[in-house]
Amino acid sequence: MATTIEENGPSSHEQPDVSSSSSSLARQKLEGLLNKNMRIRMTDGRTLVGLFLCTDRDCNVILGSAQEFLKSTDTFSQGEPRVLGLAMIPGHHVVSIEVEADSLEDTQGFEVNH
Repeated sequence: MATTIEENGPSSHEQPDVSSSSSSLARQKLEGLLNKNMRIRMTDGRTLVGLFLCTDRDCNVILGSAQEFLKSTDTFSQGEPRVLGLAMIPGHHVVSIEVEADSLEDTQGFEVNH
């Protein structure tokens, strides 16, 4: 039996959602990181630090109270931060994301209970 998909309507055959449990687990982990301090390194060498407020399917990230640190030639000194406030980082510019340790210490219920 072939499955037909109508252009403006639902398909006549629904497939079971195999990834629903893994996506809900990932969603719970992301929700546990909301309002935590994050450090995001970008492709151009800049680093943004701020509160994790939001993300989407394209891995774009919204940081609140964000500060920008420019890439420095001296590894021990990053210079004065530039205050950005609310910042949107396109997902294709993200190199790495770190949650600051002091932000996780006050989170006791971060682990997901099964």
